[in-house]
Amino acid sequence: MNRLKAIADGQDIESVVHDEVLNSAPVLSIQNFSLYYGRKQALHNITMPIAKGLVTALVGPSGCGKSTLLRSVNRMNDLIDSVSIEGDMILGNDSIFSPGVDVIQLRKRMGMVFQKPNPFPMSIFENVVYPLRIDGERNKSTLMQVCEQSLRGAALWDEVKDRLSESGLGLSGGQQQRLCIARAIASDPEVLLLDEPCSALDPIATSKIEDLIERLKGDYSILIVTHNMQQASRISDHTAFMYLGRLVEMGPTSTIFTRPKLQETEDYITGRFG
Repeated sequence: MNRLKAIADGQDIESVVHDEVLNSAPVLSIQNFSLYYGRKQALHNITMPIAKGLVTALVGPSGCGKSTLLRSVNRMNDLIDSVSIEGDMILGNDSIFSPGVDVIQLRKRMGMVFQKPNPFPMSIFENVVYPLRIDGERNKSTLMQVCEQSLRGAALWDEVKDRLSESGLGLSGGQQQRLCIARAIASDPEVLLLDEPCSALDPIATSKIEDLIERLKGDYSILIVTHNMQQASRISDHTAFMYLGRLVEMGPTSTIFTRPKLQETEDYITGRFG
């Protein structure tokens, strides 16, 4: 039976994860992870590694659980009263969902960038150093050093270095998104979580964000949700195809896009469905 029909019928399927992915050193291990909104199950027994220093893309039709899985990594779904989970995620050697976890400290180990740019209503400088401010850092030279380093890392320094006291809200959409990435990397996170970071941007701004992701790879492990197949093929090292809350196939991006092991994956990648 077609796996996608089996999933739609509520049956469990075995995910196909390629050896090249399994053999990569993981920064994050997702282990038998399920998530429920009340009685409704949104994620089904997902097991997958997120490789250290690489870009992993989550792809699949709208509503397949990509963003839900991404937001589970930094426990944003905790804010929803009806949510319950099974399984675990391991960041480094630490359980993300252990009862004793300090969620604030956990989130400092991750940088999160959302679909729509969300700079704070404050100066460009204060936007970038905000993670240090809330940690109590007051040394001006340290703050300035981190600001410059983060803006350079986000490929924004040359465009804003003479405007650091101006509001971040005065930047263009693409600049605002790079400002949010600068803010995300200011605390030197282990993982960058990007939830469709280019969906609200024009093609030129999108190209700059994609170039930035390529430069950040290696220094950071990046997990990105994207609905854009071409973008996934351009920027990611590993691609995971999800459908109705289940992981269907995960492998090296070049393999997933040219010779996946499953016909269902090929049908989605080539636009035959979805």
